[in-house]
Amino acid sequence: MLSLEDAREKILQAIQPVDAEHVSLHESFERVLTEPITAPVNLPPFDNSAMDGYAVRAADVANASVTSTVTLRVIGKVAAGETFNSEVETGTCVRLFTGSVLPKGADAVVMQEDTKAYDDGTIAVSDKVTAWENVRFRGEDVKLGAAVLQPGERLSATRISLLAALGFSSVPVSRKPIVGLLATGSELREPGQPLQGAAIYESNRAGVSPLVQRAGGIPKIYPLVRDDLEATAAALAKALEECDIVITSGGVSVGEFDYVKAAFEQLGGTLDFWKVAVRPGKPFVFGSLNGRYFCGLPGNPVSALVTFCLLVWPALLRMQNAKSTHPPIQFAKLAQTLVNRGERRHFMRVIVEENGEARSAGAQAAHVLSSAARANGLVDVPANGSLEKGALVPVLRWD
Repeated sequence: MLSLEDAREKILQAIQPVDAEHVSLHESFERVLTEPITAPVNLPPFDNSAMDGYAVRAADVANASVTSTVTLRVIGKVAAGETFNSEVETGTCVRLFTGSVLPKGADAVVMQEDTKAYDDGTIAVSDKVTAWENVRFRGEDVKLGAAVLQPGERLSATRISLLAALGFSSVPVSRKPIVGLLATGSELREPGQPLQGAAIYESNRAGVSPLVQRAGGIPKIYPLVRDDLEATAAALAKALEECDIVITSGGVSVGEFDYVKAAFEQLGGTLDFWKVAVRPGKPFVFGSLNGRYFCGLPGNPVSALVTFCLLVWPALLRMQNAKSTHPPIQFAKLAQTLVNRGERRHFMRVIVEENGEARSAGAQAAHVLSSAARANGLVDVPANGSLEKGALVPVLRWD
């Protein structure tokens, strides 16, 4: 049985990145860059005013105060997007607004609040400014040619905003991997159908699908597969032909009706491993076939969700060549002691409150979905060990 770290490393070493494509900046949220980005312009592209006010020569108002104002003649007005063709000379000023180009000859901006305008075209300045006060310089934020973003970085809202400010309309990113979702089990029924006898509703595809999207993939849901070797092999073959990676749930243990591993090998696939020392989720399978990848999740709903987060999420990030292949982590303070009496490390479902404290979400059995629904994260509790109340622990956030 492999440790979690060894299993994850085997997967990450086996995965090859998908192709790259150019997408509109408006479609690039959380996509992974494939090329370095350098600034094609200065940001800002010119010296400009940081606020509404007046462009002045700082020396002209060096002695201005509330009791001893300085009078300047207004020789023009520059709105954002306009330019001023003359020069600010001694005793003059130009009306500016936030973002207005700083006129030639000016070296500071007096805030509007520190002035009083008169009908004769002059203003009284009641506070001094130093040279370059309230001025934003050309290239102060980003200089022309500077490295902005690197390959492997995911595009957040703020990174997209920066790219837009630099004039990019599209970006090179990794293609979103197509992720096939299969569920096996003769007892399974689609939600919405009537239940008869010992049938149950299938929930793993619905639960894993949004996690696939969070990891940057495109889920492709396939019909339920009955417990039959040939039917399982046929369903796997179709999904592997159409997808970059196929995720199954159920049928990967050692039961008489667990056909998934055998079906994959019948197709010519190579299984790298199928047991991982974690709870919930020991029976996890990883393999490959003709450049396509296969992950077999356990059938228990919580086991499927947990093993997806621990092993498949990193695989999908690696497929997109992301720098970081770990799901989001938040540190939280335990509001209670978490105890693991088992021989495998236990990823316990917890609720992280708004105050930053984490507590158990309830029953931790692999089939209990109600506590998973309450939980927003997982805490790794060591085998035959505990994490004490008050400890600061990393929480894998799956919400």
